[in-house]
Amino acid sequence: MKYADEFRDKEIALGLAKAIRAEADLARHYRFMEFCGGHTRTISRYGLEDMLPNNVRMIHGPGCPVCVLPAGRIDMAIHLAMRPEVMLCVYGDLMRVPGSQGASLLKAKARGADVRMVYSTIDAIRIAEENPAREVVFFAIGFETTTPPTAIMIRLAEKKRLSNFSVFCNHVLTPPAMQNILESSDIDKAGRVEIDGFIGPAHVSIVIGTTPYEFVAGEFGKPVVITGFEPLDMMQAILMLVRQVNEHRHEVENQYRRAVIRGGNLRAKEEVSDIFELRDRFEWRGLGRVPYSGLRLKPAYTKYDAELRFAMRELCVADDPACECGAILRGIKKPVDCKLFGTVCTPETPMGSCMVSSEGACAAHWIYGRFRDHQQRQAS
Repeated sequence: MKYADEFRDKEIALGLAKAIRAEADLARHYRFMEFCGGHTRTISRYGLEDMLPNNVRMIHGPGCPVCVLPAGRIDMAIHLAMRPEVMLCVYGDLMRVPGSQGASLLKAKARGADVRMVYSTIDAIRIAEENPAREVVFFAIGFETTTPPTAIMIRLAEKKRLSNFSVFCNHVLTPPAMQNILESSDIDKAGRVEIDGFIGPAHVSIVIGTTPYEFVAGEFGKPVVITGFEPLDMMQAILMLVRQVNEHRHEVENQYRRAVIRGGNLRAKEEVSDIFELRDRFEWRGLGRVPYSGLRLKPAYTKYDAELRFAMRELCVADDPACECGAILRGIKKPVDCKLFGTVCTPETPMGSCMVSSEGACAAHWIYGRFRDHQQRQAS
């Protein structure tokens, strides 16, 4: 296949759906978590859940970098941005992520904070070069996918000898979050979230490969299928998971072979390991403080660490108790289970982080209207 439309062929999709229905044992339930927010968006956009039998259920995971950033880290960024000497560079979605008490970087900008939306790390470097009298801070977020560009940016800052540039690092790692979900003890009566297998993230796996997920299969007995973002990718991955469950297998399979290899991108991994090291713990919205799941700059690069440069104080802030984002990110609830969904909380007025990015479960459900069938059933 060469073109995107070939991965959206209706007849092939219907054929895969027919195979899933034929092979899914009616005597059992299949619960698969798609970790990545991009997969959640694909499911909502193409209505893939409507093509699955009733006993095959997709569970939305925490795989949206904007969604999992806790309110405390947003508050830290807001406090930093309000400093008169600071220019804070952020990706667009971060502007609207709620902090505590309805605060956001967009509202801070309206109050006079110098917050600049950038499209790449190179933009932040350029802004630092053009404003030598200001402290330019890049608000770095994301999983393993966006960490290599941040590493390259720091190398470039070093090469250019930028003394007015630093990074507020919030990069996190995927496998520890998967382990946290499987080990959580406050989720159901059995002590664990009911998951029979994972749809592994695509872009993340291009960087790290397939080996980091082997503990999920080996230690927890849960199959993992790495897959792409097109609807045929997703349907084939679901079929592969159904077959693994039926055959009592728990392996890491790679459906996304056109982009992912077992060892990942060695150059990207080397750059990251040269610049970053593990934090003992890092807070995720919905998951709490997850051990060894976050990155920080190594001692050789701490001059670019905004948390040290500005003596930033770690903030732990409780989420809005009316918002169910935390439970949705853990896979315990669906967007329609939240009382705020579609009422006071919409993409235009997000009350929780899951409604901000198009890869957030709530935003995806809203944008593609997947909540309407639920509302109609409730009304009837």
